[in-house]
Amino acid sequence: MVPPRTAADRLLRPLERDVRERYEEIERLRETFASLLPAYESGRARRADAVPIELLTDLRTVQETIDELTTGARQEVLTAQPGGARSARVLQEAGERDRRMLTRGVRMRTLYQHPARYDQPTIDHVRRVMHLGAQVRTRTDGLCRLLVFDHRVALLGLRDDPEAALLVREPHVVHYIRVFFDCLWRDASLFPVSFDSAAAVRISGEIQESIVAMLSEGLEDKSIARRLGMSVRSCQRHASEIMKAVGAKSRFQAGYVLGRLHAAARDRE
Repeated sequence: MVPPRTAADRLLRPLERDVRERYEEIERLRETFASLLPAYESGRARRADAVPIELLTDLRTVQETIDELTTGARQEVLTAQPGGARSARVLQEAGERDRRMLTRGVRMRTLYQHPARYDQPTIDHVRRVMHLGAQVRTRTDGLCRLLVFDHRVALLGLRDDPEAALLVREPHVVHYIRVFFDCLWRDASLFPVSFDSAAAVRISGEIQESIVAMLSEGLEDKSIARRLGMSVRSCQRHASEIMKAVGAKSRFQAGYVLGRLHAAARDRE
């Protein structure tokens, strides 16, 4: 009969040798990739200098670029996300990226549109990132999809192609994008992670004011809903309340009445 310790040595020694050899192979590969890093960084720097604005034409490239820029961020990341509720898949991907970035001490400011306040998965996501130090606000209108990384690189969404983006490295352009973001940020409202009736009434009023302005411009419900990041049904409900308030029987009549009211208000100023 073989003693247990002897049997264990005989069985485990080959496994230990295999593990050791695999670890050594991992270290060799790690050193090989590390030796390639200077050439990669040099090439990327030359490319950045040569291409101040680059069009990324497919979603996979855009996502890979976001992952790379998020991983490399060291100071601050600004994001503006127009539209209302975001999909569970997008929130899950963004949540993990944001968590890694925030735990490194990177500052983060995010802008949504007001309807995002009423989507529970978005509320849960915002609660998690705010717990890690992120700042989140909402506003009615004026957002375009953008991200700014460390005051040096910006990524801008394209209105006519949701799967493409502009990658901007030109310092002056990035600076003006940051100024634009800061203007939007100053007029935005804090994202509440619990229900606040007073804030809800105020936000509803802001949304209706924006709808009034757009109806007076003659915009249709679909266009208004897209600009405000809400469903067409919600927009129609607000528009019906506004029509009732001004005594209009049609969108056209409401737009005409509201346009005259706005013109009269401008004349009085």
